[in-house]
Amino acid sequence: MPTTDSCDPIPGMKLSYSRLALKQAVPFRTSKAVRTNKQTLWVRIQHEDVEGWGEAAPSDTYRQDLASAEKTLSTIAPQLVDVNPFHLETTLNRLIETYPDQLATIAAVDAALHDLIGKLLGVPVVHLLGLDERSIPTTSYTLGIDTPDAIRQRAEQAAEFPIFKLKTGSPDDVAMLSAIRNVAPRKTIRIDANAAWTTSQAIESIRELDQFELEFVEQPLPAEDLQGLARVRDAVRVPIIADESCVTLKDVHRVAGHVDGINIKLSKCGGIREAMKMIRVARALDLKIMLGCMIESALGISAAAQLAPLADWIDLDGHLLLADGPFNGLGGRAGRLTIGQAPGLGVSPAS
Repeated sequence: MPTTDSCDPIPGMKLSYSRLALKQAVPFRTSKAVRTNKQTLWVRIQHEDVEGWGEAAPSDTYRQDLASAEKTLSTIAPQLVDVNPFHLETTLNRLIETYPDQLATIAAVDAALHDLIGKLLGVPVVHLLGLDERSIPTTSYTLGIDTPDAIRQRAEQAAEFPIFKLKTGSPDDVAMLSAIRNVAPRKTIRIDANAAWTTSQAIESIRELDQFELEFVEQPLPAEDLQGLARVRDAVRVPIIADESCVTLKDVHRVAGHVDGINIKLSKCGGIREAMKMIRVARALDLKIMLGCMIESALGISAAAQLAPLADWIDLDGHLLLADGPFNGLGGRAGRLTIGQAPGLGVSPAS
């Protein structure tokens, strides 16, 4: 178990946290960076001898890191003294307004409060949200940029998964997709360029790569280029999904009309409550919904999975890409996540 770095004891709800060292099974390369490991924070909120858990996965993409997350948590802890844990809207709205640049940290507090309430009431979080855990999409399994031969081997090793998501934006895109199709001729394939292309490059690349029957393309252009995204969407057959271009609730209206759907991540938007708001607005604007994740353990993934019944697509495989995850409780056989099996988020430490 990780070494605890707790905030000072306080009456009422007590918040503490510790670092989690996550090691990936293989190096994970995107068009932006290569990662072999990640440190996150295990956030715990105790009330009446019951403890709720969440995971903070800060990302440098959104100018957050472990130091800023720990500083934020230390500041939040005294604010939870005597706060009613059931007053979610009041508490979380205040935190988001106060720390708008630390939403990965707020997402962890959000998850811990939902987990706490579920445990206090003895019901899974998915049921607190009024959702049916039996109707969730199959998650994709992500393959980072690599040599075609390495991609082929990884696709073979992940043969149980029916959906692959390939990171693109390299000179080997065609060769990587060809390698996948050689061993998985009928599997669904999605691609994510992580903002690697210009408008003209995206149109040309997507048209060429669509020979592999792509399901959709995620974030082909830089986040701020909404007009370019609209031009790409109008020029290709494949749906275009916004990730970096759609971070929080205010961005949903902004990207509507430029893309076909949005990728919602709890660490981007601030947690379950904010994600629910984004889903409602997106549906009203006729946008498709994808639920995504950062590099995080089953604890962080489980929070997002509670919303999976509301999504068209999910990419909640972060815990499946780790060499040895620190938590149990979230299944993943053949891409089928299992939620709603225990009160709260249903996650327990791995032995």
